[in-house]
Amino acid sequence: MAYPFEQIPSGVGPIIHMLIGADWQIGALEGQDVLDKYSLKPFANLPSSSPAQITKMIGLANSTFEADILTPFERGEILDRVADKIECEVDAFLDVMQRETGYTTDDCRGEIARTVQTYRLSAEEARRLSGDMIPIAGAAGQGTRTAFTVRVPLGVVLAVTPFNAPMNTVAHKLGPALAAGNTVVLKPASQTPRSACMVAQAFLDAGLPAGYLQVFHGGAAAVTHALNDARIRYIAFTGSTGVGAKIQAQAGLRRTQMELGSIAFTILNNDADLDRALPKLIGASFRKAGQVCTSVQILLVHDSLAAEVSHRLSTLVAALPFGDPRAKGCVTGPLISEGDALRIEAWIQDAVKKGATVLAGGTRQDAVIAPTLLSGVMPSMEVGCKEIFGPVLCIEAFTDLDEAITRVNSTPYGLATGMYTNRIDHAFAAAKKLRVGGVHINETSSSRVDMMPYGGSKDSGFGREGPAYAIHEMTEERVISFSP
Repeated sequence: MAYPFEQIPSGVGPIIHMLIGADWQIGALEGQDVLDKYSLKPFANLPSSSPAQITKMIGLANSTFEADILTPFERGEILDRVADKIECEVDAFLDVMQRETGYTTDDCRGEIARTVQTYRLSAEEARRLSGDMIPIAGAAGQGTRTAFTVRVPLGVVLAVTPFNAPMNTVAHKLGPALAAGNTVVLKPASQTPRSACMVAQAFLDAGLPAGYLQVFHGGAAAVTHALNDARIRYIAFTGSTGVGAKIQAQAGLRRTQMELGSIAFTILNNDADLDRALPKLIGASFRKAGQVCTSVQILLVHDSLAAEVSHRLSTLVAALPFGDPRAKGCVTGPLISEGDALRIEAWIQDAVKKGATVLAGGTRQDAVIAPTLLSGVMPSMEVGCKEIFGPVLCIEAFTDLDEAITRVNSTPYGLATGMYTNRIDHAFAAAKKLRVGGVHINETSSSRVDMMPYGGSKDSGFGREGPAYAIHEMTEERVISFSP
């Protein structure tokens, strides 16, 4: 089971400072309500961890790392058992995630399935983590020496995760970090804390020894306190560019992984297969209410296709069921907060005042924004130059591919871009010129697979997720040589 911070029995695993009742408030700071995102009613209360609690967690994580308890095989076994447990308890995870996020049932099930895959991939990588042989004998006078490298863990990892993937983004931090032999202190998003706590409980049940994983809660002050502890050796952060810049400034010479903001584009070239592209664009734009870093925000459409695309998409978007995420067939549920819905509503209204046209949607009810399609969007509008992070798809027309590429590259961001074309020369031109972390040909910008290297450029950050790639970043190379 999980215990309040002050009541951790000797030998028990992760300190999970969460609240499922009044007893959990012992020693914690003043809490905040966790809301059901559709009803906007509280269903739990979350106290912030105190500085003393966070310091104690880091100390336990550091001493556990120094003890080096688990072998790579054992780490892989634990990660596989976590995946097994999540698969066996899908409905319990779904219930908590749906209340915290407001995601539809299909979106929650998709997130859980990806989480299982991420832990299984991490388990595989734990068992095969290795270095390289160095051909040192090829150097003059070194014929009798042998040299090789090993990859060694860095120490205590601070993982700070967002609300929009409360299980799978956590998995992309925890899985590689633990697979590599690090220990972790995790600060999940305050809007979605219980999903992360359930995952931590799964690690506890899977046999993770005490100290390998701690979970704390709070806002910027809690993260700053953890960052100020020199025993934190690596910071893995997913969130806004502004917050990421502040964390990076505090990190100093410590390594970081920053997955930050985005304005994601998908390009429909003049030869695009619309029957293939348009259905995928619907899912890529409106799943999770558009609250995905790679959700298609701006659809760049060749002039020759603009009228047809606008007509066909307006019909598709207008038909999407939205509202109660528990309702059968619902595609788009509420935003993470009513404040975000109000912001997006204001951006839509501002775009219309400046000349954009609402082809579908555009309305708001509490925290729910109807799936919205806009045409006539200009880069100077807020919907054209800021990350919407909501269920709004904007159509912009272009006349040639270089113009489209220039439009993508004109933003401060560079996470991912999709492109539909059957011209291999245009595909390779886009892949070469687009300054983004991923270019997906005949897929949307939101076509990530969890084994891929995933990350951005420019203000979208640096470092890569994907278990094999993240493990490489969460370890360092050590050279070992032998002379007879």
